Amino acid sequence: MSEAVNGLAKKFNSPQHYYSTERQDARYKLLPFNFERVGDSYLLTNEVGEYLFISGEDLHSLVHETLDPKSDVYSSLKSRHFLYEVGSESAIELLSLKLRTKHAVFRQFTSLHIFVVSLRCDYSCPYCQVSRQTEDADRYDMDEETALRSLDFVFRTPSEHIKIEFQGGEPLLNWEVIEFTVLEAEKINKTEKRDLAFVIATNLTLISDEILEFCYQHDVFISTSLDGPAHVHNRNRPRPGKDGHQIVRDQIERVREKLGPDRISALMTTSELSLSHPREIIDEYLDADFKGIFLRPLSPYGFAVKTHQIEKYDFERFFEFYQDSMEYIFEINEAGIPFVEEFSALLLRKISLPYPTGYVDLQSPAGAGVSAIVFNYDGDVYASDESRMLAEMGDHKFRLGNILSNTYEEIFLESGLLEILEETLTDSVPECYQCAYKPFCGSEPVYHYATQRDPVGNKALSGFCTKTKTITNYLLDIMENDPARRQILQSWI
Repeated sequence: MSEAVNGLAKKFNSPQHYYSTERQDARYKLLPFNFERVGDSYLLTNEVGEYLFISGEDLHSLVHETLDPKSDVYSSLKSRHFLYEVGSESAIELLSLKLRTKHAVFRQFTSLHIFVVSLRCDYSCPYCQVSRQTEDADRYDMDEETALRSLDFVFRTPSEHIKIEFQGGEPLLNWEVIEFTVLEAEKINKTEKRDLAFVIATNLTLISDEILEFCYQHDVFISTSLDGPAHVHNRNRPRPGKDGHQIVRDQIERVREKLGPDRISALMTTSELSLSHPREIIDEYLDADFKGIFLRPLSPYGFAVKTHQIEKYDFERFFEFYQDSMEYIFEINEAGIPFVEEFSALLLRKISLPYPTGYVDLQSPAGAGVSAIVFNYDGDVYASDESRMLAEMGDHKFRLGNILSNTYEEIFLESGLLEILEETLTDSVPECYQCAYKPFCGSEPVYHYATQRDPVGNKALSGFCTKTKTITNYLLDIMENDPARRQILQSWI
């Protein structure tokens, strides 16, 4: 029998061998970091999102504490908190301060409150994520009692900033409750004195002079959908009996004339048809005088699943579309016209800034319930917009309760929300905790549950992870190797 040391066979190294690699004569110590091979180099990232590309030889020297202190790579690693010199403990304090700043968003708690005031809609989009109901259906509108009770919850948040977003279906089909909610929220805020904002996400068909005047008087923003030129938009977003594209273009101008040029934004959704028309879609946004575009793939919810739209392309095809779009966007910027790809800009801010972005899908733990919460038309409360989309498909796993029967404390502390947050802390999630892209990524438990029936999911099979890593690599390659286009990307931050 082998002689045992610390309960282990002697032929094995002692545990202490793996706990520390410090050399007695080392001039520096390592700070926590992850790495991944990218091409011929290695991408290093640390807990606060600092990154650096180094050679395999330098990485070997770094971890064995033999790196030359006079080298340029040593200086870069030191300044970016991958190592600190023995006796200079202030480096750890500075790293801690940066980490605290990165997570400051959670101090504010929930700021975005989504009111689903109607599930009815006058459009019949085949990719609809929310499983909308027909315009003449009943039982799918929020009433004033539910809206008022929702406002009680809204103003329980400790956040200084409160945004109330009205969604559907088509929310303007229940305009009376939107109007009621805005007026009641303003009344409450006379005492609360929060930074209060309102947004209506609408297809614009039902916008009237009366509604526009109300939005003007109460500082309400408008968000709409524009999928591209007429032949793309009308196929993606059919309006029975009418030209939906012409309606939305006319109404965008009408909103701008009344509310101002920056009071309306637009989102596009990428269908299979969209993949063949990146330049035309971007030209449509330019022609509509938007300053950017958010290139958004289909989500695995609602009619996008029921009508099999989600199966019509994979991420590889979307990434080709993204690259073609970015190439054209760079050309536009190089011609002197500022134009931004918004998802890229979000990632660039995550990569470059010490501050949190607040973007729900790129947070750890997940932004579900913490950064955003959804009050459904029937009073049910969901941890995120995707959660209620899943519920309309018949799966209520992420339902937190009902505002008409549960207290604020029950919904936030006893509903399973804490378990969701615990499962989505990337510092402890399998595969995520050692991933070099962890500082730039986040958790999306509803996506992984919808695609893998597990809120954590196997990250090797995750479309969410593939998208974030692939686009991050694309952007980092430009930042490292293309000075002219790096300037364009930096202007988006």
